[in-house]
Amino acid sequence: MSTPFLDQDLVRESLYSDATRLSRRTQALRAAKVAGSDVATIITRLLKLHLPDGGTVLDVGCGRGTTTARIAVNLRPRRLIALDASAALLAVTASRVPQAETVVADFHHLPFYTGQLDAAVAAFCLYHSPHPDDVIAEVARCLRPCGPAVLVTKSLDSYTELDEIVAGSGLDWQTSARPSLYTSFNSDNIEELVAQRFGAVTMHHEQHIFRFADFEHLGAYLATTPKYELGEIAGDAAAITQALRQWRPDRPTIMRSTVSYAVAVKQ
Repeated sequence: MSTPFLDQDLVRESLYSDATRLSRRTQALRAAKVAGSDVATIITRLLKLHLPDGGTVLDVGCGRGTTTARIAVNLRPRRLIALDASAALLAVTASRVPQAETVVADFHHLPFYTGQLDAAVAAFCLYHSPHPDDVIAEVARCLRPCGPAVLVTKSLDSYTELDEIVAGSGLDWQTSARPSLYTSFNSDNIEELVAQRFGAVTMHHEQHIFRFADFEHLGAYLATTPKYELGEIAGDAAAITQALRQWRPDRPTIMRSTVSYAVAVKQ
């Protein structure tokens, strides 16, 4: 069974056709987070260890521009490029980071010449590729010698505490058969895949913990995840909340995810 994150029609026509779903998902997770560093801050710290002043930095799969904005403020590159396949998400990035150049492109075919970039970031995006090694190869190709890259993903078991709730409540009986959204690029395979193109890789792993205060909060998150088959209430946070409350009394929910950072330098 394939993951929804690898369904290119779904990704293009539904998940990122506008910025609404991703914005709601981010808001729900941020409100629930009780442990774990700010990812964009960690990325810029890791990048700064290998990046000289100025230079050209590419944010691959930039989404709504959260990391792009932090790069702009903390690193102040001479040229900052934000790339994504979604024009809708890039419009949000452009409004948040006006100094960044925005490029609509497929990350399997980066529109830059060999050695053009001084540094690159690819955070929480390569699990949308059935062949993430091809994307990593493209990033490596576009970097100058000694140019750093920071690639970030999540563990296969991220948020699996939700599986028991979704199955137990009867919202989706088949949760155990549904693969992780992060199957193609995750904490288990990121080091090997990056090392194939870069050689030596430095890894950093950190557990993030989220506490959803009640079913209303959890329903807001569940309405944004494509992992489950929720039928006619899919995407309807209020209806999901009601279904959960009919199942059992309201209570907090704890979920976990490991965030993994690969830092590599082009040889």
